[in-house]
Amino acid sequence: MALTDDAIARIRSMISSGELPPGARLPPEPQLAAQMGLSRSGVREAVKVLESARVLDVRRGDGTYVTSLAPRLLLEGLGVAVELLRDDTLLEVMEVRRMLEPMATGLAALRMTEARLDELRHILAEMRAAADDAEKLIGFDTAFHHTVVATTGNETLTSLLDGLSSRTLRARVWRGLIEGNSAHQTIDEHHAIYLALRSRDQLLAQASALIHVNTSEAWLRTVLAAQAADA
Repeated sequence: MALTDDAIARIRSMISSGELPPGARLPPEPQLAAQMGLSRSGVREAVKVLESARVLDVRRGDGTYVTSLAPRLLLEGLGVAVELLRDDTLLEVMEVRRMLEPMATGLAALRMTEARLDELRHILAEMRAAADDAEKLIGFDTAFHHTVVATTGNETLTSLLDGLSSRTLRARVWRGLIEGNSAHQTIDEHHAIYLALRSRDQLLAQASALIHVNTSEAWLRTVLAAQAADA
């Protein structure tokens, strides 16, 4: 493991320094191992780890390349990690969302296009039609918030919030809302965000998003408390 860690560190250093920029092809394994003064097995394992992390792209029969290193690739694993979090730390995720999502929504209000607004209007109509179907609501909720945050043009922020808003987290909130007969209220909160975005009102969009995240967090607390009581 020490040799593998060393090989990972060396390859990352080569990428960070620009010696291996995005899209560059790595030297063949024997040459790379000799260049770093490490065993081929250590280099091989390092490449596997960095491939899993979307830093490297191994193309069978062609070679190994540095990926684009785009945020959407490098942060892809965040959603998987959130899915594995325990109940008590899910509330920490909601706290992070509360810090980031309203600010992102406020920024989106300044950059929102008519085409994006039409997308949101369509998603809202679908949400209202599926008000009692948790599975459909999860998909529409994901699409709504992704569309809003993607409007900022900040790929890192979009990837972070996509990862923090995992399907498991959304499912728990929406099932709790439906069971508590509060799904329509939350859909109305989405509509309020849409209206603020349409008016290009940054502060109103930010406030509307904050109210919505607070509602989601409150329902998640309710659901987790009920599960703990049943246990």
